[in-house]
Amino acid sequence: MKKYILFDNDGVLVETEKWYFKSNVEVLKEMGLELSQERYLEIMVQGQSAFILAEEAGFDYQKIEEARDKRNTLYQHYIKTEDIEIKGVNDILSALSEKYRMGIVTSSRRIDFELIHKNTGITTNMDFVFCSGEYARSKPHPDPYLKGLDYFKGKKSEAIVVEDSQRGLMSAHNAGIDCVIVHNNFTVNHDFTQAKHFIQGLQDLESLL
Repeated sequence: MKKYILFDNDGVLVETEKWYFKSNVEVLKEMGLELSQERYLEIMVQGQSAFILAEEAGFDYQKIEEARDKRNTLYQHYIKTEDIEIKGVNDILSALSEKYRMGIVTSSRRIDFELIHKNTGITTNMDFVFCSGEYARSKPHPDPYLKGLDYFKGKKSEAIVVEDSQRGLMSAHNAGIDCVIVHNNFTVNHDFTQAKHFIQGLQDLESLL
């Protein structure tokens, strides 16, 4: 019987992934580099940075860091000005919170996460949020979800992970925790063969559990 739900953030609770991709594309384009969605998704799976293209092109560390800062600023602009809401999420989480304890395990930077959720109310139903840098190794390593499970002091069989990316699925699988993949057009071509379940949206999660 499941007692704990560990949620990814981007693409699961909010629709932010396309804006992060767009920010990378625009900054790399200014550097004369083209980032295709196909290459970006490959980079995502490995848990790498899109600025690996700049490294491959021979840009030095300082130039890459300046570009990364510019990307971060642009991304924050998008998440403040674009519609990132996934309809009905708060109602779904509120209903789930009556039966399950829940937390968010994300690869987002804490500063971006706080900006994203400044007015969403989503975190009110969560026991915790773990962001990038707050666990030993990032997804696809098991560390993020193992830390989430450890917070609850629960068994792996008592938890389930909700993800939308291959990297997140690999993290859950490597942690030995069942994973539900929620449909997302941005990651639809990822390899999800290791997933335990598939749902079209979070509205299907309660009936699945």
